[in-house]
Amino acid sequence: MSADTHQERPPRTGLRTWLLSDTPASVAQARCQRFYLAWLAFRSNPIAMTGLGIVAALVLMAILAPWITNGSGLEPELGNRLQGASAEHWFGTDQLGRDLRDRVIWGSRITLYIVGLVGIIVVPVGLLIGTVAGYVGGVVDNVLMRITDVFLAFPRLILALALVAALGPGLENAILAIALTTWSPYARIARAEALTIRNSEFILAAQVQGASTIGILYRHVMPLCVSSVIVRLTLDMAGIILTAAGLGFLGLGAQPPTPEWGAMISTGRQYLLDQWWVPTVPGIAIFVVSLGFNLLGDGLRDVLDPKSGR
Repeated sequence: MSADTHQERPPRTGLRTWLLSDTPASVAQARCQRFYLAWLAFRSNPIAMTGLGIVAALVLMAILAPWITNGSGLEPELGNRLQGASAEHWFGTDQLGRDLRDRVIWGSRITLYIVGLVGIIVVPVGLLIGTVAGYVGGVVDNVLMRITDVFLAFPRLILALALVAALGPGLENAILAIALTTWSPYARIARAEALTIRNSEFILAAQVQGASTIGILYRHVMPLCVSSVIVRLTLDMAGIILTAAGLGFLGLGAQPPTPEWGAMISTGRQYLLDQWWVPTVPGIAIFVVSLGFNLLGDGLRDVLDPKSGR
């Protein structure tokens, strides 16, 4: 029986053997093994893989937009206005005769642009403020956390509306407003992680060796807090997309004729009863992409959470 079982196992050769070695020969090999084992755990979760597939499809659609569309989706064709789904126009056309499929595909670029810039802004800001507050403590912690509490006290959409109203309508101003209202939860998460790390033995050893506070934060504390922040960012992507769509719907985000999904719903809402596909198609796009990011975030949380038992 044991011989048969041994024969049924696929042989480990080449890269797989190197990735599954019990005795890594270098730090680089150990890190590669960690990522590979995390990928195996992630791959075993079908829901997470579904989310990854949706997000990957969004990225591919944005990259291949010039080659998979019939135009920019901006030029009106009044002779084709408000047509239903057909072989020529898969999702129908809007009130100006523009192909909805083309506009949704080009809108995926704007969606990625929004979530990408917001992520680039909020992760470093939240990570820096949270780790400094948690590791240094004292007056610094109190001041930074009270500032964080001020931003947490306001509903995100209401505060974003106030900021965009002050800055003026536009896509870049909407992104800045969303980032300013989104960083605070990341600071809280990073602070909680830093509080559990700062009294660890390896931190004390680094202090004894004369490492500076900045060096300990940069080399030891921040890297250990990144995984929790990334998981939170992935789960927040749906909220970021919905906030951006809400600002676009109210005319405070991307301005027409830009094919932003929220603005498309706003301009097409008056046709909801008769030509329902005009606002429904971009609404479905928002729903599917938001669902994909939520499923991906759940999968990453299961893999990266140290308490998950993996």
